[in-house]
Amino acid sequence: MEKKLQKYNSKRDFTKSKEPKGITIKKHKKQRFVVQHHLARKDHYDFRLELNKILMSWAIPKGPSYNPKDKRLAIHVEDHPYEYRNFEGIIPKGEYGGGIVQIWDEGFWEPLENPKETLKKGYLKFILKGKRLKGAWTLIKFKEDNWLLIKEKDNIKEFDNITLLTTSIRTGRTTDEIENENIIEGIKITNPDKIIYNNPKITKEDIIKYYQKVSTRMLPYLNNRIISTVRCPNGIKKDCFFKKHLETKSTGIKRINLTDSNGKKENYYYITSLEGLISEVQMNSIEFHIYGSTINNLDNPDIMVFDLDPDENLDLRKLRTGVKDLKSILDEFGLKSYLKTSGGKGYHVVIHFRNKISWEEFRKISQNIAKLMETKWPERYTSNIRKEKRKGKIFIDWIRNTKGATSVCPYSLRAKDKPSVSMPIRWNELDKIKPNEITLEYALKRLIRKDPWEDFFE
Repeated sequence: MEKKLQKYNSKRDFTKSKEPKGITIKKHKKQRFVVQHHLARKDHYDFRLELNKILMSWAIPKGPSYNPKDKRLAIHVEDHPYEYRNFEGIIPKGEYGGGIVQIWDEGFWEPLENPKETLKKGYLKFILKGKRLKGAWTLIKFKEDNWLLIKEKDNIKEFDNITLLTTSIRTGRTTDEIENENIIEGIKITNPDKIIYNNPKITKEDIIKYYQKVSTRMLPYLNNRIISTVRCPNGIKKDCFFKKHLETKSTGIKRINLTDSNGKKENYYYITSLEGLISEVQMNSIEFHIYGSTINNLDNPDIMVFDLDPDENLDLRKLRTGVKDLKSILDEFGLKSYLKTSGGKGYHVVIHFRNKISWEEFRKISQNIAKLMETKWPERYTSNIRKEKRKGKIFIDWIRNTKGATSVCPYSLRAKDKPSVSMPIRWNELDKIKPNEITLEYALKRLIRKDPWEDFFE
């Protein structure tokens, strides 16, 4: 072990962290650099240049900037081993530098002057040949370990805002995905190649990866709400069933006992973390349904859902008109509403209640809204669940706003012929997206867009 890496090694417990040990390497003709986005106690970027068989390292709180007027603070830290350029993952909490590390940029660098001489004078001038960072740069020391990273004027400008580039240059993963995959590594996944959907063919592993990727957006609706799931142990074509009760203990899943109207105690369960969600998918849960209230306020529902369920022969235009009619009524009452596809044949209109309200009041409000639509447009809508009453009409399903009922969670897959998703969409997308049009693949592509429900819980 080189003396230069003693400090690096002394700060780390390699039985706990997957960071590489500091060992000697051969000198390379072309010298590499790497920039790692490091979400530790404080968010920053680690800038590392290969020199003399190690990586000289600086922590840059705001990250590099292409604007020559920006003088970015770069704090000189201990030298890192050459192999550190390949490290992307999690440093455990409590360990030195604990947090998420992402490879943000990498490439080669060339000194413009002899670094051995300029380092003694307190500066480095160099060319970067990375995928994101290019052109001439300077590092200048101004006080002890405090340096400045400055872009030289050379007409190279790759981007305006570093925070817009959120993916790993090597794996394409966001920091959330790196964190999520690290969690998933701790859950034993059985039969990952099992085919769940046939058209197109989608495996159990594909579904686990889907829920992992949508988890950041899905968990706020799922966490700490009693759930029921649709389990499909042999794929969606065979013997799927509803599961409401907890059978086996798993990390991230908790039991809650409730007494029904007959005084009988039943055990239900809820998810508290991504680990709980993935554990459920590992147990073949495909579809997730949620309670209208959280376990902390079981008697005060806060998510109201209207499911517009059309007669089988009803034109899609009439269904969309129904959604608009419902929104107009909710707008009149000052109730801000949100839209999602059902993943089946209808749309869901959802409201977040911020004030405490009882289940009885909650149910009555939703029933009255459905009845108002029925009264106002009797030829179009019914609030009656009976099938014979909805011929040529849309059933405004308000019944899921009853204590003990559940509704499909935003971002949940549906256990139907194709891997459709109950997906939040913008109101101006209503006339463009069919109720079952958003599939697993399309849902993942939409994640790069702004969240249409980002203010739901505000």
